[in-house]
Amino acid sequence: MPHDDHDTIDGDVYVSPRHLARSTAVSDPGLDPLRDLGWDLHHDHLGNAYLTAPDGKARLGYLPEGDDDGLWRINAYKDAFGPPAWGVCFNDSAPTEFVTAFTTALAEAYRQGPDRYLARPLAGSTDRDPFQVVDPLINRGWRFDRPHLRTFAITAPDGLATLEYTTGDLDPAIELDTRDARWHLWAGTSSARPYWYATASTDTPAALLRAVTEAVADPAPLPRWRDDTSSYVKDYAQTSPIHPPSPPTPTPLDVRRAAASRRPAALPAASVPRWSTTSRHALPGQRR
Repeated sequence: MPHDDHDTIDGDVYVSPRHLARSTAVSDPGLDPLRDLGWDLHHDHLGNAYLTAPDGKARLGYLPEGDDDGLWRINAYKDAFGPPAWGVCFNDSAPTEFVTAFTTALAEAYRQGPDRYLARPLAGSTDRDPFQVVDPLINRGWRFDRPHLRTFAITAPDGLATLEYTTGDLDPAIELDTRDARWHLWAGTSSARPYWYATASTDTPAALLRAVTEAVADPAPLPRWRDDTSSYVKDYAQTSPIHPPSPPTPTPLDVRRAAASRRPAALPAASVPRWSTTSRHALPGQRR
């Protein structure tokens, strides 16, 4: 069970497995890693938010008023005025924690420069092999499948989440604008009607995608509000209440203090000296 301080947990239940959580509808966690780097933030007249890297070669759109259900669209460019080198999309139901895992990894790659955030996957490479993306899932018992001639898939043990990889040549424009991308991660029983989905184009760096699959594979549950049933898959997800933390175990000093507070007065009431006019100190208002 997570060790978060109860006061900071945004929810009253834990949801597991975490791929059966959905969006929290709070954008700040996904935006903050890039805003902290000084990326420029602006909004359009509809309320969509846009973040642009200082060099103009990486951009994020948070699009609640977009033309489709692609809520998060992140692109990187070799030339700030050219077409995207790669693109990633998370739809409006994707767990916010998975988006945050991606933007956190992107922030770190951006700090290291274009050789990191524009690093194309390269089979056999130590740090760029596409196999790195599926490795966290394999380690958690996800199973390989071959649903189509050109598609490899790896599916969660409960059968309710799948990562698909399409082989062969793909049209870059189609990858960026549709779900027909190189990588397709989704939850549900059918990719046609997923609980949520994310896509990534061919040249998306493997290290960035691995950050997402590590977040998906993490066995720790995610916090959600029980009554907000749109934030998790109610019919399949397991929920458990988030209880306030137990009071700390008393120390020996605490025990002694508690015992002392329960002791009777040292003198019986009849023995307590009374004030009188002959006392050295008079009561307030009395003469000496």
